[in-house]
Amino acid sequence: MPFKSQAQRRKFAQLLVEGKISAETFEEWNRETGARKLPEHAARKTARTRKRVPRKRKNAARSRKTKRTRRK
Repeated sequence: MPFKSQAQRRKFAQLLVEGKISAETFEEWNRETGARKLPEHAARKTARTRKRVPRKRKNAARSRKTKRTRRK
């Protein structure tokens, strides 16, 4: 999997120095990234907005019937 940003590349290099990841892992990611110019930080994903579903009114039909019966 290639790096998404320069910050991620630096973080992986730091983890490599600390011994938390292997050199093979770092080299694999670096190889897949290639010589691409990466942004300093990756952009955040935008959250999907939910479609609003209109609510059905149950009480509206019920209240009309009661008003008609009261008038009679």
